[in-house]
Amino acid sequence: MSPLLRAAGAHGMLRRVMGEVFEEVDQVAKRRGLPLLEPWLLGPAPPSGRDLARAPVGVAQLALFGASLTVHRALIERFGPPDAVVGVSFGEIPALTAAGVFDVPQGAAIAWELGRILTSSCPGGLTLLGCGQAAARGMVSQAGGREVVVACVNDFQECVVSGPVDQLRRVEKSAAAMGIASARLRLPFSSHHPALGRQAEEFAQVVRRHPAQPMSCAVLSAVARRPYVPGDDVPARLADCLLWPAHVPDAVALATGHALPGQRVRLFEAGTGSALAANARRILKGRSVTVHAPLADPGFSW
Repeated sequence: MSPLLRAAGAHGMLRRVMGEVFEEVDQVAKRRGLPLLEPWLLGPAPPSGRDLARAPVGVAQLALFGASLTVHRALIERFGPPDAVVGVSFGEIPALTAAGVFDVPQGAAIAWELGRILTSSCPGGLTLLGCGQAAARGMVSQAGGREVVVACVNDFQECVVSGPVDQLRRVEKSAAAMGIASARLRLPFSSHHPALGRQAEEFAQVVRRHPAQPMSCAVLSAVARRPYVPGDDVPARLADCLLWPAHVPDAVALATGHALPGQRVRLFEAGTGSALAANARRILKGRSVTVHAPLADPGFSW
C-alpha cells in the first residue's frame, strides 16, 4: 500500500478518491468487526504492508480491493472511462466492480470472503519462477512436484507455480541448481489449483448472494482467457480463479485487440505495484502500445 499512500499524499484528487472508496469498503469492515481502513490508511500513522498482513483475516484483501478501485476511479477522473478492464486472479473482483457488475460494498464483501476461504482452507503456497511455463513444468516434473501446477503465466519468461510447501521447496531447489530465479510469494495459501474444488464451490455460493448487474464496459478475464459475456455464470467464473491458471499474455492480447482500428492503445495497471505493467511491456515489445504503472511512476500526471 505504500505507493498508493505516497501518491495520495502528493495528489489531492487521489487522496479524495481514496477516501471515498474506502468509506464504502469500510461498510464491510465495520460489519465484520475489522479495523476501519479509511481512517487507518489516511491517518497520521498508516499501516505498513506487514501491519496489514498481521491484521485480522480479510483486511489485506479489503485493502488491495480498495486500492485497485481507487486507482481505477482516479484514472477515470483523469482520462475518462475505459473501453475495457482486465482481471488477473484476485483482480477479477475489482475489475467486475469497476465495470458495475457489483457495487463497492458488494465487491468488498466478496473480496473479504475470498480472503477468509484462502487463509482457512487453501493450504500450500505460491512460488514465482523466472522462466516460461514449459520450462516450469519440466522443472516441476524433475523435482518430483507431483501436486505442483502452473498457477499463472505472467509472460514468456515468468510464471507462478502453486502447491504443497514441501514440494515447492524442491522446485525452488531445482530452480537454483539450474540458475533460474525463484521467490516464494508472501501469501500463506495456494490458489489456481485443481485440488481446490470444494473451496471454489463454497466461494461461488458466497458470490451468489450478490446479484450481478450488467457490465458498463468489457471485462477481460485472464483465467477464462476471454471477455465476460451476457449470460455468464459470474459466481462460477470468479470461482474458477481458485481452480485454473491465469494467462496474462492472453489477457493483454484481448485488451489490445479490443481497440478499434487506428485507436491509440494505453494500458494502465490499477494496482499498487508495477509487476503486471512490466509483464505487459515484455509481451508487447515492439508494439506501439503505451503501458503505465501510475503508482510506481512518481512523475505520473494525476
